[in-house]
Amino acid sequence: MSIIPKTVKRYFFEQFKDHEANLHELRYLFWECTLRCNLNCLHCGSDCSVSSKIEDMPAEVFLAEAKKIAGIFKAELITIVFTGGEPLLRNDLEDIGREVRKLGFHWSLVTNGLLYTPERHKRLMGAGMGAATLSIDGMEEDHNWLRNSKNSFSGALRTLDLMVNEPRLNFDVVTCVNPRNIKHLKEIGDFLSKKNLKSWRLFTIAPKGRAVNNENLRLDFLQQRGLMEFIRSNRIIGKMKVCFSCEGYLGPYESLVRDGFFFCRAGIHIGSILIDGAVSACPNIDRTMKQGNIYQTPFTDIWNNRFEDMRNRKWTKTGECASCSEYNHCRGSAMHLWDYEKKELIFCHSKALLE
Repeated sequence: MSIIPKTVKRYFFEQFKDHEANLHELRYLFWECTLRCNLNCLHCGSDCSVSSKIEDMPAEVFLAEAKKIAGIFKAELITIVFTGGEPLLRNDLEDIGREVRKLGFHWSLVTNGLLYTPERHKRLMGAGMGAATLSIDGMEEDHNWLRNSKNSFSGALRTLDLMVNEPRLNFDVVTCVNPRNIKHLKEIGDFLSKKNLKSWRLFTIAPKGRAVNNENLRLDFLQQRGLMEFIRSNRIIGKMKVCFSCEGYLGPYESLVRDGFFFCRAGIHIGSILIDGAVSACPNIDRTMKQGNIYQTPFTDIWNNRFEDMRNRKWTKTGECASCSEYNHCRGSAMHLWDYEKKELIFCHSKALLE
């Protein structure tokens, strides 16, 4: 049986990305349902200039928009992801989840786990929650340090136990790798594997939000390479699915540390409705890249007629990207790594791995 060369695979993958950008079929809709949070994490990448005193979007406003979306797009192909802040601070989350399931959507939750109790788990599952993402950023001391709370680890573990024992739930654990916990990745991985976790995603911390001036949170060259080698070797072993996030283009490590090649799907398959009704792509993207607001224009109109900067990224061929030999594969890396007003890439993973 012939093996397709990697260069040929990459060529067809680039064609695939163009095709998907032209189609731009919505697959994930993130809803920033609250900016309130019960933690004060050192690395929070949210727009920290936005006050958490902004009121939560009323359920009826979001559900009315979801109904319009279901009337035009295929709801059964779309997952609504409740994010924040900490979504579990909303007491009406189950009611909203139940209503979006009635409309045909799947729905998911991103949580720090602190408020996740057996009773809440039962209610969320009863409301049709099908997937979840839980943050565990190291063993107890390291996790609590990054999350800035002495109770965070115990809450995350309680949630982990509830989720791994729920056969109806498709979920993963995400870990933000930093100079403090990178020394313990094997210990963390062994611990999660013994808990019967099926899927573990690892991130690095972008210089954004509270992390923008915190050098203690950023990996150096050797640590970056060490992280990639750790993921690569664990994917070969195959005890638990381990991968790097969709965080950026990785140069020589492409396809070795995650499934397939890098593809930032922001504005192509991923959209979001932010706390104030603004429509963006991935909720981690620079807020100046918002495309409209549901209080003035339906989400479906914004999705179908805007997002040009996400679907044609030639504007990113500037600065260090302009002369990069990998640009045709990278295409400016991930959109959340851009300072949109300055038209400047704030971090390049590929460069960091080659220094």
